Amino acid sequence: MAQNMLEGKTALVTGGAKRIGRAIALALGAEGVDIVVHDHHSLQGECEKLCAELEGFGVKSWIVPADFAEPSGYQSLVGRAFQASGRLDILINNASVFSPDTITDADFDGVVRQMQINAWAPFVLSREFARRAGKGKIVNILDTRIAGFDFKHLSYIMSKNALYLLTRMTAVEFAPHITVNSVAPGLILPPEGKDEGYLEALAAAVPLRRHGTPRDVTDAVLFLLKGNFITGQVIFADGGRHLMEYRNGPDSDH
Repeated sequence: MAQNMLEGKTALVTGGAKRIGRAIALALGAEGVDIVVHDHHSLQGECEKLCAELEGFGVKSWIVPADFAEPSGYQSLVGRAFQASGRLDILINNASVFSPDTITDADFDGVVRQMQINAWAPFVLSREFARRAGKGKIVNILDTRIAGFDFKHLSYIMSKNALYLLTRMTAVEFAPHITVNSVAPGLILPPEGKDEGYLEALAAAVPLRRHGTPRDVTDAVLFLLKGNFITGQVIFADGGRHLMEYRNGPDSDH
């Protein structure tokens, strides 16, 4: 039987209590990875539910809350994760905010908030992970729209492009003992307040003519974590949607 390369390792998953972060945490737990679950203080109950599910895989889990809108939250997170678990081998930078704004109405405070949570916090976490762990793997969760434009979420797409740039730069800086890669999901889960019909309506514009599932993202994450000769890359888990992104103009609903 092939050896499970991930079993016995420990991962910090930011934004781990909900949506794609939760799916990644569970996929890692199924591989025998102990999980440090980060999320906002307001999601304590969701974190506890996740940890109960992780126990079913026979792995350990810890909850380490932090508010990424506060520098003290993300600056101390890796240290507190090490203190709780004793080790870290994997960092999944998944936590983000997705607030609408446009070129017309974007303001400085809104841009700074999304850049801080979506790009600067993951960078600080990655730098501290590299310093403390010395070796391991980092995966950043991006968005397929980095291949084009999102005129309805200016600050968000700026922040995800910044994280994509940081993925490549830290891949060089942290080599050879740490790999840094990214996964860019497409139509995977509907936005808060929308149902699956929202995804189905947009799926016709995807080359594969369907939307994906969290499994498509977690498969890509696991592939990167199990590889040892890939760094600085982005996998678009989007059914080919990124190939169409440059067709999107200011009035696009994609």
